[in-house]
Amino acid sequence: MAASTRAVLFDIDGTLVDSNYLHVEAWHRAFQTTGEPVDAWRIHRGIGMDSAALLDELVGERSDEWVEHAKSLHTRFYEDLAPRLRVFDGARELIVELSRRGRRVVLATSAPQTELELLTGLLDVDSAIHATTSADDVDTAKPAPDIIGVALQRAGVDAAEAILLGDSVWDMKAARKAGVVPYGVRSGGIGDDELRGAGAQDVFEDARAVLARLDELLPS
Repeated sequence: MAASTRAVLFDIDGTLVDSNYLHVEAWHRAFQTTGEPVDAWRIHRGIGMDSAALLDELVGERSDEWVEHAKSLHTRFYEDLAPRLRVFDGARELIVELSRRGRRVVLATSAPQTELELLTGLLDVDSAIHATTSADDVDTAKPAPDIIGVALQRAGVDAAEAILLGDSVWDMKAARKAGVVPYGVRSGGIGDDELRGAGAQDVFEDARAVLARLDELLPS
């Protein structure tokens, strides 16, 4: 980040909220229910990807009806797990501090609108958030750059004036395709080498670690 950074785009799942492994569990149950079991570690590697792309990657091409059924099962099982969601330490404080410093905070998530509402309610920092995006805003979510483009429009900035903070290789790839410099966090369960290999400028332990280095990352 630099003084020229006017907007900070955030992924939510695995970056601000400890939800990735709940998504893995929900998808795992969904696949079992459809009779197409998939190893949990393979599911984890797809978390953060557009759901249709994730399904195609994990089980191959299926009918539209099958895809919608699998998605609905994931949604049902994820909602059952929602009481276990928790905000990462330092996430709220990071958003509030960025807003206080005059940066426009945009939650640029690939989650569907219903999940976005659940997560923003959990974060409870609406006054510090400039705008949000969801999978409903585009035809194809990450790693396609479309979500990032919508986020930039809603922030009212050029790609060179924004950075993205995310936890998955899909976040990094989408940001780079959109011309936005991405930074990674390990809190989603993906390691430094993979995040850097996908384009991360730097990698932090979690949101609290980013907050601790804001003076360095956002010089006056």
